[in-house]
Amino acid sequence: MARLSSFLRNPFSFLFARSSQEERLSAYVIREHERGRPLAEILQDPYIRNRATPQELARLLDRPEVIRALGAGVVASEQQKLS
Repeated sequence: MARLSSFLRNPFSFLFARSSQEERLSAYVIREHERGRPLAEILQDPYIRNRATPQELARLLDRPEVIRALGAGVVASEQQKLS
């Protein structure tokens, strides 16, 4: 019942919601990059491949915290490879 009333208060909230799965994936990518691994290698990890579709991966690379941590140039080059 609380979920329904929450939805009725803001019916478009799902458009801006971020899943905890996305949060964990972005934290993993940032952490591994800080350890010195290149982004292309991180994206090939089974942890990432088993948990993200290509669309989710593209969304992950659009997250501001990922871009800030890895650098816009690094993220842009990987996004081109995914397209």
